[in-house]
Amino acid sequence: MTIPHLSAALSRRAWLAGAAALAGLPLLAALPGAVMAQGSGVADPALRLRIGTLKFGTLNWLLETIRAEGLDRREGLSVESVDLASGQATTVALQAGDVDLIVSDWLWALRRTQDGERMRFAPFSNALGAVMVAADGPVKGLADLKGRKIGVAGGALDKSWLLLRAYARAELGVDLATAAEPVFGAAPLVSEQLALSRIDAVLTFWPYAARLDARGFRRLLDVKDIIKGLGIDPAPPLVGFVWRNAVMAERGAAIAGFLRAAAAANRVLATSDAAWDRIRPLMQAADDAEFARLRDYYRAGIPGSFGEAERVSCARLYQVLAQTGGEELVGPNPGFDRALFGPVGE
Repeated sequence: MTIPHLSAALSRRAWLAGAAALAGLPLLAALPGAVMAQGSGVADPALRLRIGTLKFGTLNWLLETIRAEGLDRREGLSVESVDLASGQATTVALQAGDVDLIVSDWLWALRRTQDGERMRFAPFSNALGAVMVAADGPVKGLADLKGRKIGVAGGALDKSWLLLRAYARAELGVDLATAAEPVFGAAPLVSEQLALSRIDAVLTFWPYAARLDARGFRRLLDVKDIIKGLGIDPAPPLVGFVWRNAVMAERGAAIAGFLRAAAAANRVLATSDAAWDRIRPLMQAADDAEFARLRDYYRAGIPGSFGEAERVSCARLYQVLAQTGGEELVGPNPGFDRALFGPVGE
């Protein structure tokens, strides 16, 4: 299955429309009591926000755009970035109250909610991972993955891997966990294994798929297409801004203002090439081709509206993941809680 390049699939107008739609989300509704700083740019204490980030994560691209465009000052926000070493470190920091907001997947947030610590979620990106293969290699379609070594960025409970397994079971009647040879590892490692022809395909996160794309590798399947192939349409985001429900009384106005600033920054990144030149040092692009792919993949993942259809898709996606991953993934108290995706003011 050949997926057209993202930059051809989305026009500049479509990028702008998608980003603009985010600004209208119920999640972004202003809260009573929100206080804007006047003139000085110094935020009211209720509008101070600590955000946990990965040093080289894509969230930094958005945060730098917010700062450079003055979108934090426009909302009266004081935003502090707290660099952390890993995704696990960000979730630990959030639970400990060391940061107010992180980027994580809603399945993790849902499990924490089920365990008694209520969380909230708002989309950060609709960009998902992809199965990447050598352009002239033997893997031409899904069926060719049988009997092959498949690198998987993450572990056996990686959400994209579980979805690929479910899709192969539906399309081919096989479980790739046994019909193929999965090789689990960190995203940079499995990418290099593919480049060295030690594995036949790699299922990886979108920034690493973009980098492989720039090196001449081919996308066999996008995870978004896998989700739609499972009958779930629209394909919902997996990754978003996550915060504890308990901070809403003290930091709710800050979170609402930050989400508005994030939507505005995405509108800039959707249309301004100069904005991308500004954040290029943060992207660690090896060359112009890699820079362009990273930019285009990000733009294609700028979230649009998140309403009832997307919530229904999340619920259906949860069922697929729970069925494939079992209790080890969803915990002993499985269940889909729509309140996770509720408006900030609720």
